[in-house]
Amino acid sequence: MEIVIGQIDRALDMTGKIVDAVDDGGLTASTPCVDWDVRTVLNHVVGGMHIFAAELSGIDPGGAHEDDWLGADPQAAYAAAAEIDRAAWHRPDVPTATVHIGLGALPAPAAALIHLTEVLVHGIDIAVAIDRPDLADDALSAELLTTMRDTDGIDAFRAPGVFGAEVAIAADAPAHRKLLAYVGRTR
Repeated sequence: MEIVIGQIDRALDMTGKIVDAVDDGGLTASTPCVDWDVRTVLNHVVGGMHIFAAELSGIDPGGAHEDDWLGADPQAAYAAAAEIDRAAWHRPDVPTATVHIGLGALPAPAAALIHLTEVLVHGIDIAVAIDRPDLADDALSAELLTTMRDTDGIDAFRAPGVFGAEVAIAADAPAHRKLLAYVGRTR
């Protein structure tokens, strides 16, 4: 569990750098996440951070997942949510917690892996959309991809549409592109 929490910290940092690189025009850029522009993906991530943090801390998140969490300052909204999220995952009671999310009640280690996937993959979605793949953390992408392949994969999540079918990609592609291809991103 400690390793995944460290990976969440790294994903929050990476995505924060990507979010900081988004200019006002970049918020409407299309992303590899079909039908979602950068603002929608970012709002989804920020909402998710609030939901997970509230679940882990036993408080009300203050809104629903897809409410407008960004307001007029998406970068500040992300930074504030990341701080709350990071603190929640570092609570001493987290390893034994049960987290209730849209997928149901999950033990914290499973919820942490889902959250890591959300923050990392959507951060990369934004990086690709704003043409800043250089900000993607390839080492972390490779670690998550290995974890996904070593644990029963994500096929159970493909059927309900959480992820698309795996997309073929060149063996020498960067790890962040391999991760996107594994979760079904076509661009």
